[in-house]
Amino acid sequence: MKKHFSEELTLIRQTVLRMGGLVEQMTHLSVQALVERNEEMLKDIRKMETEVNQLHIDIDEMCLEVIARRQPAATDLRFLSAAMKINTDMERIGDQAINIVQRTESLLTVPLLKPLIDIPRMAETAKEMLRDALDAFVNGNDELAYETIKKDDLVDQLKDQVFRELLTYMMADPSTIPRALDLILVSRHVERIADHATNICEDVIFMVKGKDVRHQGPLA
Repeated sequence: MKKHFSEELTLIRQTVLRMGGLVEQMTHLSVQALVERNEEMLKDIRKMETEVNQLHIDIDEMCLEVIARRQPAATDLRFLSAAMKINTDMERIGDQAINIVQRTESLLTVPLLKPLIDIPRMAETAKEMLRDALDAFVNGNDELAYETIKKDDLVDQLKDQVFRELLTYMMADPSTIPRALDLILVSRHVERIADHATNICEDVIFMVKGKDVRHQGPLA
C-alpha cells in the first residue's frame, strides 16, 4: 500500500514537471518570436497551450483523487496542496505567454520600434526563476526557493526601465504610441510570469517548512 502511494506521488511530481517544461518553453518562444519576428513560432505556442490546459485539469484530478483515497497527513498533504497551487500558477504562466503572443501578432504587422534588449533579459530571468522554482519543488529545496524569490527584483527593475525608455519614445513622437504600448504590455506579462514563479517558490517553502511566507515583503 505504501509503495503504491509513493508511486502516485512520484507520478504527480513528474506530471507537474512535464507541465513546467511546457510553460517554460512557451515563455521562451513567445519572446523569441517577438525578437526574431517569427510568426511560425506563435502557432507552436498555441498548440502547447492546449496541452497545458489539459494537464492543468489532469493534475488537479490526480491530487484530489489521492487526497480522497489516501487521506494523507502532514508532509504528504502539504506536498499535494503545493502541487495543486503550483499547477494553477503554471497554467497562468501559460496564459501570460499567450498574452505575449497576442501582442507579438500585433507588433509583427508594423516596423520594429527599437532593438529589444531589456525584454529578452527579463524573459531569460523569468524563465530561470521558473526552472529553479520547479527544481526546488522536485527536490524539496527551500534554500533554492528563497534564492529564486530574490531574482524577482531584477525583473521588476527591468520592467521599470522598459517603461521609462518607451515613455520617452511616446513623448517624442505620438505615432509610436501603439507600438510602445504593446511592448510595455509584453514587459508586464513577462513580469507576471516572474511573479508566478515567486508564488511557486513560496509554495515550496510552505511544503518543506510548513511556513507561510506570503505577504511578508522582501525576504532576507
